Amino acid sequence: MADNGAGTGTEAFDTYDAYDAHEGHRRIVVGVSGSLGSLAALHHAVAEARRTDAEVLAVHCWTPPGGEFGYRRSPCPPLLTACRDTAAVRLRQALDEAFGGGHAGVRLCSQTVRGETGQALVRSADRPGDVLVLGAGVRGVLARALRPSVTAYCVRHATCPVLAVPKPPLQRELEALERHRPLLRPLRPLTAGR
Repeated sequence: MADNGAGTGTEAFDTYDAYDAHEGHRRIVVGVSGSLGSLAALHHAVAEARRTDAEVLAVHCWTPPGGEFGYRRSPCPPLLTACRDTAAVRLRQALDEAFGGGHAGVRLCSQTVRGETGQALVRSADRPGDVLVLGAGVRGVLARALRPSVTAYCVRHATCPVLAVPKPPLQRELEALERHRPLLRPLRPLTAGR
């Protein structure tokens, strides 16, 4: 569906197994940002869809630079179109990365949704029988203060079950190494700069 920039619409972006959504069919909605956590959630959603003969809806959420408030103050339709196109490309890349450009093995469609991530995902998982799957991770105090948790928002506001998939072990190990990286740097010689 085209979005003229006036509201927070949903843009359909069919990929992989394009199909018409079956109204009465069980649906697993999964948030896909391209992060390792979201790819783990996507794989979990596909595995659950195989097990239960459900269809998967992969959703990538986006907002204009400066958020909706900023866009309303200074609308720029070409910028909005570029943001929407970028979101579609990111979603396609995430799905290609997740499935190696091949078939997911289940009925899968995808869409980009304009809006704050938590709100957009809750709106997307609005049918009876839907399940919302998200990547979840441990965040520091500063990160929680600056940016509220999408998972916590969805758990509080969704009308369907929400499944939070923990970060893959490799991602946790890489993040731990990154946190300790300054400690691993060699010390400068005491005579440096003399």
